[in-house]
Amino acid sequence: MRLSGIKFWAIALFVVASIQMAVVSCSDDPGVENYYTQSREYAADYLKNREQYSEYLKILERARGEYDLRLVDMLGTYGSYTVFAPTNAAVEKYLAERGLSSVDELSVQDCDTIALNSIIEAAYFTTDFNDGQYPKSNMLEHIVSVKSYQEWDAQKQDSVLAMYINQNSPVIHADDSVSNGVVHTVSAIVGSSNDLIGTVILSDSTCLFYGQAFQVTGIIDTLQDHYVDDTYGWANDKDRIDSCTWTNTKLCIPTAKHLDGSGGEYDNVAYPVKRYFNYTVFMCPDSILKEKYGVTTLLGKDDPSSLEYLAHQLYDPMYPEDADNDELTDRKNALNRFISYHVIDRYGDYYSLTSMDNNDLQYNFNRMKYDICDWYGTLMPQSLMKFSFPNGPQIGLYINRRGVRHHADERGGYYRGAKIASPKEYTRTTTALNGMYHYIDDVVAYDRNMQEIVMNDCIRLDCTTLSPDFMTKLTDGEVARGHTWGGNKKYDGAKNTNNPSDNNNRSVGFKPGYARNFEMTANTHMHVRGRSLWFWSYEGDEVIFKGRYDFTLKLPAVPAGTYEVRMMTCVGFDTRGIVQYYIDGEPQGIPFDMRPGGRTLFGWKNDTDLGDDDAITAFDKAIHNIGWMKGPKCYHCGWRSSFDAGSATMRAQDNTIRKVIGTFTTDGKSDHFLRIQQKMESENNELNFDFIELCPSSVYNNEYFAEPTW
Repeated sequence: MRLSGIKFWAIALFVVASIQMAVVSCSDDPGVENYYTQSREYAADYLKNREQYSEYLKILERARGEYDLRLVDMLGTYGSYTVFAPTNAAVEKYLAERGLSSVDELSVQDCDTIALNSIIEAAYFTTDFNDGQYPKSNMLEHIVSVKSYQEWDAQKQDSVLAMYINQNSPVIHADDSVSNGVVHTVSAIVGSSNDLIGTVILSDSTCLFYGQAFQVTGIIDTLQDHYVDDTYGWANDKDRIDSCTWTNTKLCIPTAKHLDGSGGEYDNVAYPVKRYFNYTVFMCPDSILKEKYGVTTLLGKDDPSSLEYLAHQLYDPMYPEDADNDELTDRKNALNRFISYHVIDRYGDYYSLTSMDNNDLQYNFNRMKYDICDWYGTLMPQSLMKFSFPNGPQIGLYINRRGVRHHADERGGYYRGAKIASPKEYTRTTTALNGMYHYIDDVVAYDRNMQEIVMNDCIRLDCTTLSPDFMTKLTDGEVARGHTWGGNKKYDGAKNTNNPSDNNNRSVGFKPGYARNFEMTANTHMHVRGRSLWFWSYEGDEVIFKGRYDFTLKLPAVPAGTYEVRMMTCVGFDTRGIVQYYIDGEPQGIPFDMRPGGRTLFGWKNDTDLGDDDAITAFDKAIHNIGWMKGPKCYHCGWRSSFDAGSATMRAQDNTIRKVIGTFTTDGKSDHFLRIQQKMESENNELNFDFIELCPSSVYNNEYFAEPTW
């Protein structure tokens, strides 16, 4: 975290007065005469020119932060900030609770904590967010949440919209726009907890059985064990690049170029300053366990009223060899499997667990034919979990669901799965320093339904999900996947300039050894691209490998069977490389030259040119037999504010194709690996790693149902 350098500009620097929130406590209101409606002052000047912030200003003047810079000076400079400014009454209340009578009695460390908790290095208005976690953390690197409720105002004798920061700081006046951001007035100092996720889980009285299960299985120790990777660092200071500024021209990486330098773009790449570990937990409340399964106690392998009994019912049919394993801390024990399957080792809020990010990206999918979904491994060894965000009558976020909208898919598969509660459905704080948890309306398990129904389908895994490190909080509070562009934009157009000051692209680099599930040689450069809907890439993002790369990916776990491995990529650029694939160490065919387009590679033809369905099916089968597939029909590249069925799909473009790499057979309990090696003697070639598919033979080799084109 740096307090100097380029700061992220605001999403917007204007206020729509008609939707400005109502105040909660009129006795704490700073007064109409102090409301600010113009953008002529910096945040520091705004505070200095209003007496009701004088005590907070004293704290800012004493606070220094990590780089020994007065925070009040920082707020008086160019940049973009959200400031949660407490009134004098709020500061006095805080001091009284600590038995102090003056700000002068606070230590510099106390002032740092209060000040850093109250500032986010990006501008967020109430029109941008009023529920959930802000995309960026505060300057203490803690998550900041916002919740809105309708509350009764006794003085107004009416219901008003109440907004709280981190559950305990009411916003009493919002959206005062200043030159470098926005100021919100709060009637209590914004605090943040230092608790890790295990502590927060154990404090939830609505999920006591899950909390106890985490304890007796020892999984709680994993959740509490570590947060910061103390081994993470740089070979020398020259390599240290602040992930919040992107100022080093050495890492403006050219991609998708032609030999003459035209076309394509440059990715502004930076490495994280620190490396964290995050967890996301899914908990089924005690009331639901009792209602659906009769669970009223934790332990008792033969007791139908126990959670342990339920765990054996789910897992003994799948793992009969471990049915008699009564060691609760053993990962092969049924209760251990049950509770560890409810945890993924990455940060996932409600709208980031799929690419349904509550913004324009959803309009790139044909959601009448395809449910937006993603897959992740869990803490249960050799397991996978699916997240879906269907449209229609069953809209929402689900775990281990199969179908399209509210009905079966084209192959007749349907399973509802468990629904995740949205943030608006509960008031409790569910976030911690190292992650968060969600409530679900049923248990989830890697059971027969999951393995034989949900996973009896083509498993499409976006490459930006293949490592937990791609979805772990950075020092700026975001994750690499879907990282915003300069100015806090979720998406932008590609930039064909290697001047960082003119290129607001934000891509996050990962050095060898610091991206779980990947092994890379020292000559391999890897970064996760910022999301742009104009890219010829699924979900608008991809992982880029550059130079003489050679990396091995541990493939996600799948049930026993034979699977075909495929890779989605964008071909047809001179800087694409020639790659050799290996599955479990065995070479798969001849090297793949990615520089030609699909017409040259396999005689690509558009469906409209092929004619009827029989001709299309015959062509698909013919190119599949020689190792090729068209892109998926469900995704339309481009930027739009509503779905356009008439726009070009990935299937309709000859440069977005899938390469069939090879097959492997698994017992469902062993690891398998995909190696990709650059064969050209060049530092300038790249691989755009878009998504991979693990497709069971029951799908790609089914004589009754052709594999869907979606």
